[in-house]
Amino acid sequence: METLRYLLLERLYEWSKIPYKMLFKQEDAWGISLKELLEYSPETLGYHLGCFLLTHHFTSEPQLEDHDVFHVLTATSITVPDEIAMQWLLFGNGKRSLYLFIALTVGSTLFIDHFKSFIKAFKRGKKANRFYNLNYLELLTEPLADLQHTLKIKLS
Repeated sequence: METLRYLLLERLYEWSKIPYKMLFKQEDAWGISLKELLEYSPETLGYHLGCFLLTHHFTSEPQLEDHDVFHVLTATSITVPDEIAMQWLLFGNGKRSLYLFIALTVGSTLFIDHFKSFIKAFKRGKKANRFYNLNYLELLTEPLADLQHTLKIKLS
């Protein structure tokens, strides 16, 4: 049963990516390769993003690059409950969208046993300066630690 809910949520996410990009994402893809990210200075957001992608054997999803940046900025892992917690963090930070509400509803229902961590993430997002809507393409050269400090992103 445990594996079933993980599988269900992962499948729902995979099925929703294309409609999400078509309906909700207006930004252009960044067009930056993993190799280019890893050429940034080691203290920068861009370099840390490249390391994140490399470590998890990910490729950057065109138009969804911010999602991976949120993982890097907030030091959130990629487990399914942590992905849901990150959505709660973004909700606490002020992000509002139909897709977010669906992710919160479905994810929280399937992983109700993690609700305390979701509330903790929500509070973390509320305490941070607004960061969910920044243009991260323009911030790739900034030091990660400086961004986290300026944005008051408390690391767990």
